[in-house]
Order: sequence, then C-alpha cells, then structure tokens
Amino acid sequence: MSSSLEQMYQQVILDHAKFPHGRGLVEPAAGHLAGESHQVNPTCGDEVTLRVDVERDGAAGTVVRGVSWDGQGCSISQASVSVMTELVTGRDLAEVRQLDATFHALMASRGKGLDDEAALDALGDGEAFTGVSQYPARIKCALLGWAALKDSLARSGALADSTGGSDD
Repeated sequence: MSSSLEQMYQQVILDHAKFPHGRGLVEPAAGHLAGESHQVNPTCGDEVTLRVDVERDGAAGTVVRGVSWDGQGCSISQASVSVMTELVTGRDLAEVRQLDATFHALMASRGKGLDDEAALDALGDGEAFTGVSQYPARIKCALLGWAALKDSLARSGALADSTGGSDD
C-alpha cells in the first residue's frame, strides 16, 4: 500500500474514532420501525449495540432514517460503525444492501481495493478501510457494525417485505 493511502487510512479511521457519527443510542421516531442488535467480536472483545430507525415511505420506499449506536473496542471497529452510520442514513434498503455488498467486497480484496470507481465513490470514507483488508484479524473489526446493521434491520421487520415483492 502506498504511503499516501496509508496516511489517508490512518487519518480517516482516527477522525471517525475520535469524533464518531451516530454514537449514543436514540429512540426511533413514533410510527417508525425499529430494531436493535448487540454484536461482539470474540477474537478481540469489540462490542457494538446498534439501533435503526426505519420509515416505510410510499414514495421513497423503506428508508433508514437513523442509525444510533454505542460500543467499545479498537479504532477500526468504532470508526467503521461511524462511517457506516454516515453512509446508510437516509438511504433506502436497496441502496443499503448495495453499500453493504460493496464494503464486504472491499474487505475481501486483501488490500487491493476495488476496480469499480463508482463503487469506491459510493463508499465515501469507507474507502479508507482498504488497508484493513490486508489483515484478516482486523476484517472482523471493520465488519462488526455492518453485522449489527443487518441484524437490526431484520429485527425491525423492515426486511420482511423489501425483497422486491409488493406491499399488501
């Protein structure tokens, strides 16, 4: 990895770890779907409790209106949850699924990154985690928040009818 990429990786992770987006559990808005998940990485002890606030909006579909969380662990796990919160808030479930798949592909890249510039652009600060994908023990740290997000969405009931079928 180039030294400039390494510097970006370090700075983005440090910034998000020091000033995390979405930290502090928030009650969902009245009438919205809500789900909460607690995930632990047993390898290193990282933990996150994540809560989603999801709105079924006729025009926009099912949209993640808010993500809040609390947790402890290494800067990679905490920064990744912060970046993910920023990425998925305000997005519909199809966009959230695509972001999740793209981030997982990045984590599987073994430090090579992604060839798809549009996908990298969509990840925003998430691109800085390219360096993490070189270290298998750290990949779980970076994916912890994403696992909590998927579980929270499932627990909220938002995924039940979002597979492309009609709402009855």
